[in-house]
Amino acid sequence: MMNPHYAEDSEPRAESWPFFVMAKPVSAACNLACRYCYYLNRPDAAPSRRMDAETLEVLIRDVIRAQPGVPEIHFAWQGGEPTLAGVDFFRQAVALQERYCPAGTTVVNAIQTNGTLLDERWAEFFAVHRFLVGISIDGPQALHDPLRRDARGRTTHAKVLRGLRCLQQAQVQFNALSVVHHLNYRQGRAVYRFLRRIGIRHMQFIPLVERFTRDDAFAAPPPGDPGAAPAPWTTPREGFGEFLCTVFDEWLGNDVGEVFVQAIEEYAAALANRPAGLCVFGPDCSSAPIVESNGDVYSCDHYAFPAYRLGNIMKTPIGELVRSSRQREFGRVKMELPSECRQCGFLAACCGGCPKHRFAGTRGGEMINYLCPSYRRFFTYTGPALARFAAPAREISPG
Repeated sequence: MMNPHYAEDSEPRAESWPFFVMAKPVSAACNLACRYCYYLNRPDAAPSRRMDAETLEVLIRDVIRAQPGVPEIHFAWQGGEPTLAGVDFFRQAVALQERYCPAGTTVVNAIQTNGTLLDERWAEFFAVHRFLVGISIDGPQALHDPLRRDARGRTTHAKVLRGLRCLQQAQVQFNALSVVHHLNYRQGRAVYRFLRRIGIRHMQFIPLVERFTRDDAFAAPPPGDPGAAPAPWTTPREGFGEFLCTVFDEWLGNDVGEVFVQAIEEYAAALANRPAGLCVFGPDCSSAPIVESNGDVYSCDHYAFPAYRLGNIMKTPIGELVRSSRQREFGRVKMELPSECRQCGFLAACCGGCPKHRFAGTRGGEMINYLCPSYRRFFTYTGPALARFAAPAREISPG
């Protein structure tokens, strides 16, 4: 069944610019119960069910049609645990992409998974269809298992490694996403060396910054819940910077040109006056919406709260939702910064960081990014060495 807001032969929208879609094919459904998962505990959450065939088709068709002339259209599949949708779901997604993709345009797929359900069949599918696979792993077993257990409380590290081996054997392109939390922020060297040892050449390190309300529930982004306090597993304000500086030393001493570390690459890009590739460090964060399994669209993965629901793709084309005045305003507000940020020499590198983290008070009573001390530490420590990589584009990336 076709969605009535688009006729089969309708013309693409002329007013377009690229946007990045993060699709949640099973919403929050997951086979793990990570202690720090904010996504499982949201009010007004979409039901954790698999996206139906009609919604999937509308999603893919309208994302492609809303971006005429764009050479690459990106879909990112996340959760929850997106592999719970099953291989056949993604076979259908790829078939729809091939059906609606015009000549001269390439569709790029990425999927973020905890890796525990991956096997040879999944690996073969990812290899054939050139998916980029992100594996969530927080380092060696002692740093991963305490917070990343399954729904029955069992450890998961060994299962993640088994899934990773399947990807490696099938020669799937993959990277690692490691959450930096209160258990591993002082273990940057151990985490980096472990990832390197198991064959990871592309690493993303994400700081864990969550807050609890007085009722021990996950807090909404600022300015909501002003009385909320950092969750117990949140990294200290300087902890993420400490972690990244240690990683930088390991990378600089051993792996320049061999290993890609997202944070290092982002800062090198800023020093070379190139645009940020990560929304956290960009001046506008309006072009990365999420789509839930029922078609609901939210401004951002970390803003999947009722106040930030833009609409539903079964009623309004996603291009209209992403380019709506509400979403443009969401992106614009990011650069409404306190005076301390506006006067900072590193503003061009971080653009104030993620607005979700702006809950640390300044002496003047303004709200600044909780991770500001970490960013300052990292930029100050790595800047002199990275400056020599800034001019040649992508010089520090692995070939």
